[in-house]
Amino acid sequence: MSTSTARAFRWLALLLIVLAGVALSFGPAEAPSDPTAMAPDDVDSTRVARILQERPGDNGGAALVLFSSDDPLDLAALGPRAAELGGPLIPNGDMTAALVPVEVISESLTENSEKITGLREQASADLPAGVTAQVTGPAAIEGDLAGVFAGANVLLLAVTGGIVAVLLIVTYRSPLLWILPLLVIGLADRVAATGYTWALDALGAAWNESTAGILSVLVFGAGTNYALLLISRYRDELHGTEDRFEAMATAWGPTVKTVFASAATVILGVACLLLSAVPTTRGLGLASMFGIAVAFLFAVFVLPGVLLLFGRWIFWPRIPRVGQEIRHGLWDRIGGVVRARPALVTVVSLLVLGVASLGALQIRTGLTQAEQFLDTPESITAAAVLEEKFPDQEATPAIIATQEPERVTAVLADAGHNVTPQEPAGEWDILQVSGGTTEELRSSLEGTDALVGGQEAELHDTEQSAAADRTLIFPVILLVLLVALMVMLRSVVAPVIMTATVLLTNIAALGLGWWISTGVLGFTSFDALTPLYSFVFLVALGIDYSIFLITRAREEARTHGTSEGVLRSLSATGGVITSAGILLAAVFAALGVLPLVVLAQVGIVIFIGVLLDTLVVRTILIPALVQLLGERTWWPGRVRA
Repeated sequence: MSTSTARAFRWLALLLIVLAGVALSFGPAEAPSDPTAMAPDDVDSTRVARILQERPGDNGGAALVLFSSDDPLDLAALGPRAAELGGPLIPNGDMTAALVPVEVISESLTENSEKITGLREQASADLPAGVTAQVTGPAAIEGDLAGVFAGANVLLLAVTGGIVAVLLIVTYRSPLLWILPLLVIGLADRVAATGYTWALDALGAAWNESTAGILSVLVFGAGTNYALLLISRYRDELHGTEDRFEAMATAWGPTVKTVFASAATVILGVACLLLSAVPTTRGLGLASMFGIAVAFLFAVFVLPGVLLLFGRWIFWPRIPRVGQEIRHGLWDRIGGVVRARPALVTVVSLLVLGVASLGALQIRTGLTQAEQFLDTPESITAAAVLEEKFPDQEATPAIIATQEPERVTAVLADAGHNVTPQEPAGEWDILQVSGGTTEELRSSLEGTDALVGGQEAELHDTEQSAAADRTLIFPVILLVLLVALMVMLRSVVAPVIMTATVLLTNIAALGLGWWISTGVLGFTSFDALTPLYSFVFLVALGIDYSIFLITRAREEARTHGTSEGVLRSLSATGGVITSAGILLAAVFAALGVLPLVVLAQVGIVIFIGVLLDTLVVRTILIPALVQLLGERTWWPGRVRA
């Protein structure tokens, strides 16, 4: 890049910032209201949900208002309240509890959450002394699931921004410089958060509340990584010239090549989520691709211009001076250890990762409805009270669709299930069934046309689908990554090393994440989606640091040879990559402020995995392997001076 082109970056940055402001003025698109978007395609529970949508005007869900007391209830006093709520008052055997079934009509999950809140207020107003009212049932659980995100994404944004700000201040030790990348990446995050909704809406894809939270962490993490790499290279070049435009022109080219390789690899990695059977998971893949592209755009086209609006004084008090020696003392010492004992370093690193991987052999997946929340909402606690007061009732009964209701009812009755006919849906008769697990019901009904649905069946089918997704997506993403690295590096050996180490890191992170989740935090299992999300994002993002190291090593190898080049690369990139890795790990740990167990678990696993990639794999394992292989690292290609 020429100096004149670098000068033009200031105007390009201002133009892109103005365009970003225009884009933000439109606001996000409205999320789709399809209740089957979080369910796998073409499974029985999803088919039942779609059959129920065929009922005229069926955009409602069942809620149960539960009145309870230690003493017998005054049914006469509660009768008018039941009438106001729109359902019959059904007492239990000892009269200490009564149910009022209510249909909640809503057009979206947000509206459903608001309706459930209103229903709770209406049910609890002016009750007799000693009587409590709680709301549970499928509509209430869905409402609580949507409601727990109220304000959560704002909290996540604040926590993420705070983490990035603190770590940038620590990294640059400057009261000023940290503001520039934070503002640029923060703007990129807002553009991505708005733009992805319009992109997915145009493609007819689905998304939900958690998509925005994951995307925000992804954009902040990746975007800040790219910013740190650019600023580090720019600061190094300022030691060689008084002209900041010339320094940026020199730094921009090699940085963009590395950042583009990284962003392209991440995009290819998260694109593998499009193979999932769950619409919202496919939507997350599309949103992540969009977010990484936006982070790349702002890091390599907006940030350079913003930096060039200011002189080198923006680095105060550590202002880079021409001729000043660049010191990498710690990384030179680490490189010296790797140079002296590459075999020992390799064995110790592999042993550490291998021991950590043992936990992955113990992983179990699958959470109940109650276990999905970090803080138990009313719909879950009320469900427990319901089962105690009404042993024949369930808060989330199975819903069965059939075209031979007499036969199916007889089979279920023989098996001891409580069957209640519901309003038909088109050509299908609908039965509500209490008692028995999804597997038991399906086993009993084998040979009939019955489709077993409902929330418990949806959880069961999601677990089965997630296992199938893992079997398909895990090898595909590794293959995609390997091929992309081969094309990028024009080598076979280096990509195999990088892919193998990122796989080992993933297994180790899942193992340590399992021990922490179950042994420290008290979770009984991983959520069905935890291994999938963790693996995909950790493979896609974790390979970044190896790419940063190896691309710089290839550059240095042209002058100093491969063995020396990788150690020079370690010294040159050690500080910035370590800062980037710690920052990315901390940002993903912020997912723990969101209210779902799956996001907390994903945050834990990625936090561990990124630190392993940063501090073990990139710092000592890959340099040691390159020391052992030498010029064979680039086989069948070679590095020419």
